[in-house]
Amino acid sequence: MKLLKTLACSALAVFTVFSAHARPLAEVQKSGTLLVATEGQFAPFNFFNGTTLTGFEVELAELVTKKMGLKIQWKTLGFDALLTGLRQDRWDLVIASHGITDERAKAVTFTAPHYCSGGMIIAMDPAIRSSKDLAGKVVAVQTGTSYLENVQKVAAIKEMKNFPTDVDARSALNSRRVDAWVTDRFVAKAVVDKNPGAGFKLGEMLFIERIAAAVAKGNQQLADAWSKALADTMADGSYTELSKKYFNEDVRCN
Repeated sequence: MKLLKTLACSALAVFTVFSAHARPLAEVQKSGTLLVATEGQFAPFNFFNGTTLTGFEVELAELVTKKMGLKIQWKTLGFDALLTGLRQDRWDLVIASHGITDERAKAVTFTAPHYCSGGMIIAMDPAIRSSKDLAGKVVAVQTGTSYLENVQKVAAIKEMKNFPTDVDARSALNSRRVDAWVTDRFVAKAVVDKNPGAGFKLGEMLFIERIAAAVAKGNQQLADAWSKALADTMADGSYTELSKKYFNEDVRCN
């Protein structure tokens, strides 16, 4: 199934079309195009393969948008700017592995979750496995993520270091500038599988969360339309097929 969208522009200048206001569902349907933002640096969920934006969330968004009878137009930028841009009505929807939190829900409206995951501890030292093992350690996280929020709750850590991308956080662990890294469990598993000789060791889950797309606060009709189309992909088998392609399991929330 070919659902990848080859971008006409470079990774740094992908579809700079902005919306002047939060478009309601009827306006989106009239235009025929949904403006969607993601990070593009969070494999295997959203990332660039050359100039092609791909990943589980990218392909899933293509499926869902097609179910809605719409075309999709992508914008990529730094993770911590995604929800800010949504609140500024620069795009219609964000899909970038955002965990549903009470704080975020004050600023945006979440759709139904498209997968469940959580933060996993990954280290080079096999003795660092659980939250108690982080005591006195330096821990890497990506800025603006729920991983950061949850690591902050581990009072005994020595220091938490923020990085602009998850790749930067991983590099810090690989070069042993930090003792541990907390990231999505599927990201952690993919890193270990693809780098068997690097010495990465998977630890325990630090927390569990539901992951969802987001629209502008109060744009409930658009959120509901997305959620219905997502449910349709889960019902017709296309979600399961895509999920198993990336993770060898169905990652929907039970």
